[in-house]
Amino acid sequence: MTAGTGYLRFAALGDSTTYGVGDPVPGGWRGWAKLLADAMRTSYDVSYCNLSATGATALSVRHEQLADAVAHQPDVVSLIVGVNDTMRSNWDPVRIRRDLLHCAETMHDLGAVLLTARFHDHGRIFGLPGFLRRPMWQRIEAVNEAYDEINARFGSLCIDLDMRPEVWTREFWSIDRLHPSELGHRALARVYTDMLAERGIVFEPPSAERDGGYEPSWRSDLAWMVTEGAPWVGRRARDLGPWAARMALSEARSVVAPQPRRAPIKAPAQPARPTTALDPIG
Repeated sequence: MTAGTGYLRFAALGDSTTYGVGDPVPGGWRGWAKLLADAMRTSYDVSYCNLSATGATALSVRHEQLADAVAHQPDVVSLIVGVNDTMRSNWDPVRIRRDLLHCAETMHDLGAVLLTARFHDHGRIFGLPGFLRRPMWQRIEAVNEAYDEINARFGSLCIDLDMRPEVWTREFWSIDRLHPSELGHRALARVYTDMLAERGIVFEPPSAERDGGYEPSWRSDLAWMVTEGAPWVGRRARDLGPWAARMALSEARSVVAPQPRRAPIKAPAQPARPTTALDPIG
């Protein structure tokens, strides 16, 4: 923020959650970042740049979004990505950590206040069986560890979604249970508003009330499942199918694996009797 001018630059990097999926408005998606930018305008002259993209990974943020963010010279920047990485068969936690740290360090060197998030247990929201939920959670935790390092090194403002009680309510989520609903997006924007106030960037928070004109219903939910949900599940199934099958087989084997066989207990040897004339020999 330029001192004394009330001018604030905000850049948003990330995937479909930052893009606004789950918060439909006439003409497209809105989302938490747009809600936050509009709230900033109650106190500042704001230049807002949303560079996020649906399906983005840590690698694509680094190579397709970061340069434009640097050109924007933001005072505040969000970096929320990594869930898509956990759902791909080319999962590589070392590369993901490297890409996230590079993005965070680049923006920190510009002097920007960095907004991040630690992810929750998606398997719990989806109601996945344990054999799928556990390995998915392990992947999410690997991404969270990268964000822990970012937060420790750069002092970012981080929402720990796993610790937010509203995350575990149905109202927080859209029909796909992967993206926040309008109320979920509003909740995220309001939490970041409080965090930014602690850094001296103070403005009125977005309203907590729905105004997007979208009323959830079984008809709209069914339409989404046909046009968006089913194709998405199909794409992920092709990508994750072999991995999920291996996880299921591995767990099944660990459950039914035979116990090591114990050697039979032998009866103690009887002492030899002295040979007599009545005992047959040979």
